[in-house]
Amino acid sequence: MEFDSCQRYPLFINNEFVQPSSGDYFTTRDPATGDSIAEVAAATDSDVDRAVESANESLSAWQSMSPDERGRIIQRIADGLRDDAANLARLESRDQGKPLTQAQNDVEGAARYFEYYAGAADKLEGKSVPRGRETFDFTVREPYGVSGQIIPWNFPLNITARGVAPALAAGNTVVIKPAPTTPLSVLHFAELCRDAGVPDGVVNVVTGASEPGAALATHEDVDQITFTGSGPTGQSVMKSAAESVTPVTLELGGKNPAIVMPDADLEEAVVSIAEGIFTNAGQICSAADRALVHENVYDEFIDRIVQQAESYTLGPGIDDPDMGPLNHAAHLETVVEYIDEGLREGATIETGGEPLDRDGHFVSPTVFSDVDNGMQIAQEEIFGPVLSVIPVSDREEAVALANDTEYGLTGGVFSHDVKRALRIARDIEAGSVYVNEWFGGSVETPFGGVKGSGIGREKGLEALESYLQTKNISVNLAARDS
Repeated sequence: MEFDSCQRYPLFINNEFVQPSSGDYFTTRDPATGDSIAEVAAATDSDVDRAVESANESLSAWQSMSPDERGRIIQRIADGLRDDAANLARLESRDQGKPLTQAQNDVEGAARYFEYYAGAADKLEGKSVPRGRETFDFTVREPYGVSGQIIPWNFPLNITARGVAPALAAGNTVVIKPAPTTPLSVLHFAELCRDAGVPDGVVNVVTGASEPGAALATHEDVDQITFTGSGPTGQSVMKSAAESVTPVTLELGGKNPAIVMPDADLEEAVVSIAEGIFTNAGQICSAADRALVHENVYDEFIDRIVQQAESYTLGPGIDDPDMGPLNHAAHLETVVEYIDEGLREGATIETGGEPLDRDGHFVSPTVFSDVDNGMQIAQEEIFGPVLSVIPVSDREEAVALANDTEYGLTGGVFSHDVKRALRIARDIEAGSVYVNEWFGGSVETPFGGVKGSGIGREKGLEALESYLQTKNISVNLAARDS
């Protein structure tokens, strides 16, 4: 389906586009201009009921397929994503605001998830348990059932693929709830699933604001929930899931430290950290929010990172600049409030710090120096292109400050001393640590947080554990006396 800026998008339930029960639609807008893009259905609780019922009714048919057949269908989804990549990237760039090249990379990443998990579908093996000659004991791995997937607005298509692909490979069906500001690529994705041969009801999409998300998180017929987003919302999802003892996978926020030691390649560190904090206008949970820089190279690092930040071009994502706008007006206001708070706390703006005087939700790449790790800008997730640079005197102080936060999603270390780098990587409290790079993971590598950054793992083979449960079967082989 080609994108039409005047298009109306209904809900996607049971392999059909259907009208919302209320008849209500909302408008999604271009974050670079504020212009209307399309109208999207506002789902209600009853629409979520329809989607979950559809997903439940399709479980038997989906799970009765042989694993290799499911794998072939999942592979066709990957092929469909690649065939429609240009259209999806333009749509994602316009809807979310990110530069076109980044959107293209996201689409390719989405295709890789389905390609990767297609190959895993027929390899989900149990094991035998040795209990002696008179007992045969073995395990089987079974899907949970209906997976509710609540998707954020920063990587709508990519994060949808990250959760849906392993869920389908494991034999689950899904109900997807995208963010209200970025629903369009997910709706197009659902259509691609239908075209790939996904049976009726296996993939469903309900759009809207908080009502359908809350309904999905509390639904008694949802068997597993995957949520990516803010910590407070994740806690709310977990509390709701606890009422029905529904397992959850949570990938939440981060305040991620990038430690720069005095022997680091500063050019490599600056380029990597700039990429880590300014990609997607900093709207990434795993962004390089804090640079903990050794005092011997602190001033030079500041000079270099400022020069790097000031070289960025800003503009509408569809024009493929270095950095696009923030996704929506309310978020721009939040980021600006954090910048103002940093100034009140006594930090120094080395560059940036102001919204651009133009249409859209633009703020320039911002670098703070003179930051104390106890400041709000060093402790709370800003989710914008705002870097706090903090001086450290040695490895021990760097690690202590790196871990002095409620979060533990990612971290990084820049050093040419392999032993030093690995000791620091070992001691950082985070689910992923990058050495002499940022965003070092891939589809194949597990990703998730510790502490306040979430529970469970996405990506890699470990992600399948979120969508499978183990059943043990014990068989008595003892001969009866005759």
